[in-house]
Amino acid sequence: MTGPAGLLVVGDVVTDVIARHHKPLAAATDTPARIRTLPGGAGANVACWAARSGCADVRLLGRVGTDSASWHERELRRAGVRPLLAPDPDAPTASVIALVGPDAERTFLTDSGASLRLAPEDWSPALLDGVARVHLSGYLFFAGPSRATAVRVLRDARAAGVPVSVDPASAGFLTELGTERFLDAVDGAQCLLPNADEARLLTGRPSADEAAAALSHRFPLVAVTLGGEGAVLAVEGRVAARVTAPPVRAVDSTGAGDAFTGAFLAALLTGATPTTAAGAGCRAGAEAVTKVGGRP
Repeated sequence: MTGPAGLLVVGDVVTDVIARHHKPLAAATDTPARIRTLPGGAGANVACWAARSGCADVRLLGRVGTDSASWHERELRRAGVRPLLAPDPDAPTASVIALVGPDAERTFLTDSGASLRLAPEDWSPALLDGVARVHLSGYLFFAGPSRATAVRVLRDARAAGVPVSVDPASAGFLTELGTERFLDAVDGAQCLLPNADEARLLTGRPSADEAAAALSHRFPLVAVTLGGEGAVLAVEGRVAARVTAPPVRAVDSTGAGDAFTGAFLAALLTGATPTTAAGAGCRAGAEAVTKVGGRP
């Protein structure tokens, strides 16, 4: 008999305004740019990439403003994701202005809006029915209401025997919250998925390999993304594998880590080994940077 195969992502839904500029920003005057408004958000992007990567049952729990709830729900359904969106009448949907330079690297200006107002009453353990894995966007841990919700989801998933993964999401927000406070909040997660900057910040170790190994004393599986260099996996206090990413011409790095996570989790759900799953994640991340925006 086949068991549960669903992926439940709990995280942020965001309206992205992406401005690609090919010259340095000019203070107090105009800088030419190509600007697009697209659906985004780390949690929502992960869900969409997981669906794109073959997971047939992907669900997303998040909170959005009533101002754009119908648009975001429509875009998620179009991507193959089942939206479980809580409408917020008092706060707008989160929005991000992504400034993308000639090197394809992005700088975010973030208004978290409704996303960090995800409340414990938005959650029910019944949402775990049919779910084989849960993924939590790290952004939830950076505000009181959403952190309480994320901790409850983690607790209930563990009680139900459902493994949980967490993406730390933002080195800047991690610094504001405090690394030990974050690590305590996500204690019990089965998998941690930081990028290299986040991993070094969480451990104080100088290299991604050392940071990954250190984190794997606390989490059974750690996958640290290295941008165009691929990813490193660690288990039981040691580096278990390094996976390379295919070379591509990058246009916009927005959502590359989300693409890795979505494809990685989708592969794990099919029974792939972590190394094989990381290879799928690196291929998705490489594809993501060739497109504008964070979704497939």
